[in-house]
Amino acid sequence: MERGRQEPGEPYRRISVQEAREMQEEGALVVDVRRPDEWESGRAAGAVHIPVDDFLAEAESKLPKDADLLFICAAGVRSALAAEMAAALGFETERLYNIEAGTPKWIEAELPADYGA
Repeated sequence: MERGRQEPGEPYRRISVQEAREMQEEGALVVDVRRPDEWESGRAAGAVHIPVDDFLAEAESKLPKDADLLFICAAGVRSALAAEMAAALGFETERLYNIEAGTPKWIEAELPADYGA
């Protein structure tokens, strides 16, 4: 099923926190690219943490090539950048998604969340 929307030139699709949660329940991986202090203050449950500044160095060893990857930050900017980096690293663009609203909206929507280190 085609989810989200794609803007011209973007190698990923934009999705809502609700779409992301549905996809996570189907096996997609949430990738949080915020700073460590932001990560500890609350995140999507089950997310993998790769700060955007470390993304190019860590993505290939930490992320599966055969899963849908749902990038999230605070407002959708760093996650979009990480999705673009993933595309540049050779991850399939059909599997890259940017959660537009970000972690605050995820928590506000009362979706499953984890806290602390």
